[in-house]
Amino acid sequence: MLDPSPGEKQSRRAVRGHILFCVGIFLALYIAWQLAKELEIIYVSALFAVVLTPLVLRITKFEIRGYRPSRTVAIIILIAAAILCLTLFLTFGLPPVLSDLRRFSTDLPERIPATIDRINRLPFASRFNVDSVIQRAEGTLTSTASYLFTSLPTWLSHVFDILTAAFLCIYFMLEGEYAYSFFLSLFPRQQRARLDNALHRAERKISKWLFGQGLLMLILGVSSTIVFGILHVRYFFLLGVLMGLFNIIPIAGGIITMILVAGVAAIDSWSKLAGVLIFYVIYVNIENAYLIPRIMRSSVNLMGLTVLIALICGTALAGVVGALVAVPTAALISVLLDEYAVQKERS
Repeated sequence: MLDPSPGEKQSRRAVRGHILFCVGIFLALYIAWQLAKELEIIYVSALFAVVLTPLVLRITKFEIRGYRPSRTVAIIILIAAAILCLTLFLTFGLPPVLSDLRRFSTDLPERIPATIDRINRLPFASRFNVDSVIQRAEGTLTSTASYLFTSLPTWLSHVFDILTAAFLCIYFMLEGEYAYSFFLSLFPRQQRARLDNALHRAERKISKWLFGQGLLMLILGVSSTIVFGILHVRYFFLLGVLMGLFNIIPIAGGIITMILVAGVAAIDSWSKLAGVLIFYVIYVNIENAYLIPRIMRSSVNLMGLTVLIALICGTALAGVVGALVAVPTAALISVLLDEYAVQKERS
């Protein structure tokens, strides 16, 4: 039996290499599928670490009588500031929110019949069979309430996930540079500078987006609370806080909370509903014409269609968490596509 030639040996080694590569890919995909929740936590914590690291570096540059805080001290200062803000909210902000929530859950069943009667007085209301619609809404509210109580243990388990993500975020801020250097070392030396430049551009975009989005959330939350209070909308503090919080989800968050606020205002009177809608229309125009161009001018720079697709995909993959990180992830992907996939015309 003749020994195989060097060419045949090389061909067989190549075939074995391709087979092992395919097996490795399938094994990696299987492990990723089994560890989907853990990978999600790692990704979210790493994303927030990328956003918070520039703030930590700014703290390290402050000098007080010749002393500059180290990165560890800067992270401790950042954590202390976050705990202080959370304590202030729990002390002064949460009690009114809980009080409004308790009154909302108590008053809603009692006020639904009066609301039905008011709607039935409207022209053409009989054509829409309002009674059956309200009955379905009551059933939905009942099932939602029962779901919230039965799923309480599941929600409590999310607290552990949040704490895990927080600790991972701290470690990423402490040792992220070493992990990033190791990640770059996996690529050929001649490609590292290009990839490093692209990832730093993505980091700047994501950081600017999060800062701008946080500022927009604060403006919407404060202005909504003030206007709803002036209009004497019930549970105005709760609704204002929800308007600000849900604004972190682009487009969908504002629409959902506005529908909720409009429904609560309509229970009291049509004039309050009109006032809420007028406020929202005015605010949206001010935000689009003045706030967003100045606050988000050089941040993500994504098309509206891209944001919608990112939200749909993120929500389908990871629920609320996916919706929260959808836009930053889309910004990261857009930078990488622009660097490696987009065919740019030569001047």
